[in-house]
Amino acid sequence: RGQAHVALKRLADEVEAALAKDLVFMSGEEVDRLVVIQRVLERKVTRVRAAELLGPCARQVTRLCEAYQRDGVGGLVSKKRGCVGSRKLPQEVEACVVDLVRELYVDFGPTLAREKLEEIHGIRLAKETVRKCMVRAGIWLPKESRLPKAHQPRHRRHCFGELVQIDGCQHDWFEGRGPYCTLLVYVDDATGQLMELRFVRSESAFDYFDSTTTYLKKFGKPVAFYSDKHSIFRVAKEGTTGPAMGISQFGRALADLNIDIICANTPQAKGRVERMNKTLQDRLVKELRLQGVSDMDEANAFAPAFAKDYNRRFAREPLNPHDAHRPLRSQEDLGHVFSWQEERQMTRNLVVNFKRVTYLVEPSRDMRRLAGKKVRVHQWADGRVEIHCAGRSLPFSVFDNNPCVTQGDIVGNKRLGHVLSMIQYARKKRDDLRLASKKLTMREKEQIRDRGDQARPVVNPGGAAFAAYLENFAKEQKKRDRVYNQAARHRRREKELGTT
Repeated sequence: RGQAHVALKRLADEVEAALAKDLVFMSGEEVDRLVVIQRVLERKVTRVRAAELLGPCARQVTRLCEAYQRDGVGGLVSKKRGCVGSRKLPQEVEACVVDLVRELYVDFGPTLAREKLEEIHGIRLAKETVRKCMVRAGIWLPKESRLPKAHQPRHRRHCFGELVQIDGCQHDWFEGRGPYCTLLVYVDDATGQLMELRFVRSESAFDYFDSTTTYLKKFGKPVAFYSDKHSIFRVAKEGTTGPAMGISQFGRALADLNIDIICANTPQAKGRVERMNKTLQDRLVKELRLQGVSDMDEANAFAPAFAKDYNRRFAREPLNPHDAHRPLRSQEDLGHVFSWQEERQMTRNLVVNFKRVTYLVEPSRDMRRLAGKKVRVHQWADGRVEIHCAGRSLPFSVFDNNPCVTQGDIVGNKRLGHVLSMIQYARKKRDDLRLASKKLTMREKEQIRDRGDQARPVVNPGGAAFAAYLENFAKEQKKRDRVYNQAARHRRREKELGTT
């Protein structure tokens, strides 16, 4: 170790003497290159090994050795140093841009200033180029140099039920004893009370529907809910048009009940529920451990008792004793309000298409009068569907777009088990294919898995008969796809003819 230290010190002294002699400024990479080239010339390192250390090929190492022998340390310095880049903005152009921005666009951001320079003055530059010019001139302050924003606390609302903050907190609530899940938290802003707690797999519209329904039945309708900018509460794209008109399903349901939904711009704006999440991650987790709770059903049964005890100990009195909750009206059916609702155009043949399923409205004299009108399709979490038009529910039946009815084979008792195994195996393959689709929601995939779990375990029957069965199954699949594509083209043609 001592010999290595002496050798490194001697080498450093040589490099320092060479730099002082040639008066050359070198980067760290170029110093490393100098050390390796000296070792190559001293025959302590091969050129192939030097190429592995430096990066270039062995021929380039040879060129570097020749340059070092010819020009000394300066031969290893990049020739680009000190040269003006070919793409550098000319000084007169930068001065012109800075003068224009100072005179006309001093309070503009780089993006808007770049647009105005191109539209009005014909100066076409990149946004980053304009930003750097403004930073060098002291007009624009870069983000890393700005002072952090101060999020000062705001006063609580005066009345109980005036503002309820809601949020979903994903956490390991069971500490590995159960599934990793999400807790939906409802906190009153005026009193800090825990209004509703519900454990769910993940944040979804149907889970918020169920939680809000329980809340409304218990306390009534608050004035407003305060949430983050999750897609459940707010459509991300501004100015969205279409059947929903830029309103989420949860926002539509609250609008039907005359309840406002406010989305916070930052997490600090709804800090009361954010701090409550942190408190629950400490207190609730430990309470669940003491109670031996290890799944979501048991946790949801324990949550009301925990919330009641927490409110008794930590809730505070509101500034105004008035309760801002409003009672539910008799005509407000929460079951229909908190359902997934979308508008569809019923064809003149009394056909409604919704989520890749075709529904045939039963033809009658009254139904024929509704042909071609818009209908509203309601869907619930369990998959149940209803079609409403003009304030009434329409009777319908589901039409199978992919009919696959085949004549059953004559099977003896000895082959019955094998045939049933083939059917179950093919059904499992079909479910696995559907689960791989990106068009299905998580809830629809869970329903498919639940149906599959009810069946007994399936094994691959194998054999020549099963191979023939799979081949026939593949042919039927192609036939179904062909029929489905023809029907889809026919529907598109009917739609185009109807619009024209």
